[in-house]
Amino acid sequence: MPRSMTAFGSAEGVTVVGALRVEMRTVNHRFLEVSTRLPDELRAFEPAIRERLAARVSRGKLDFSARLRTDGTRATTLALNPVLLEQLARLIAQLQSAQPGLAPANPLQLLSWPGMVVSADTDADVLAGEVLQLVDQALDSLEAQRDREGARLAEVMRERAAALDGLRRAAIELLPQIRSGWRDKLMARLKESGATVDPQRFEQELVLVLQRMDVDEELDRLGIHLAELDKTLQRNEPVGRRLDFLSQELNREANTFGSKSTDARTSQLAVDIKVLIEQIREQVQNLE
Repeated sequence: MPRSMTAFGSAEGVTVVGALRVEMRTVNHRFLEVSTRLPDELRAFEPAIRERLAARVSRGKLDFSARLRTDGTRATTLALNPVLLEQLARLIAQLQSAQPGLAPANPLQLLSWPGMVVSADTDADVLAGEVLQLVDQALDSLEAQRDREGARLAEVMRERAAALDGLRRAAIELLPQIRSGWRDKLMARLKESGATVDPQRFEQELVLVLQRMDVDEELDRLGIHLAELDKTLQRNEPVGRRLDFLSQELNREANTFGSKSTDARTSQLAVDIKVLIEQIREQVQNLE
């Protein structure tokens, strides 16, 4: 079942460093684009969070945020982040070597660096597990909404596709009448002019005219693309890009059908068909 790219998910719970609430919002986008806003205490888990998000969301602009409420009465032993401290010390040494006149590093500025001061009595593995569990819960909420919205969008597209196929069938039924009408119209004009025409030559010219008007291939392809669209809507995977391609192909055939029309009735059908295709295309832009 297709999924919508627009949804919201959230989860909250208690971790070893305090109460945590995570939220995520997704909107339409051609590719997956993730932006995160994390408190300093959780900045070290950003790569793992991004990996978890990318594993379950394949398309859309995703905004992820986390809010942590720490317990002010809880006794905490602070310590320096040794890995981050070593990296900063190495960079400072490189700067001082390249620019000897630089002022020495200010310890207070180093302490204020995000992630430099950590809680020594917090088990990082336990905290990581708690954070990722909440991320998974928020993703479950997000996916549920994307599934519900996707099901509604798929139903709308099926309705438009059914209406489009009805117009296609109406055009197929009209074609014999239009071809016969052209034959009668040409015969009537010849009689009015009083000209004498070789019957064989007349039939040859009529065949050439009807060939230029022939839209059987375009109408057949419209039917094939509509059948493929219905099959695609039944797939349990991201189908937005495939449906976008199919809508382009439907539009291509509709344009050719309209350009070959020589009758007001088929011209109107071509316009109505293009309107429905555009409505389908607009809904496709919302799908993952």
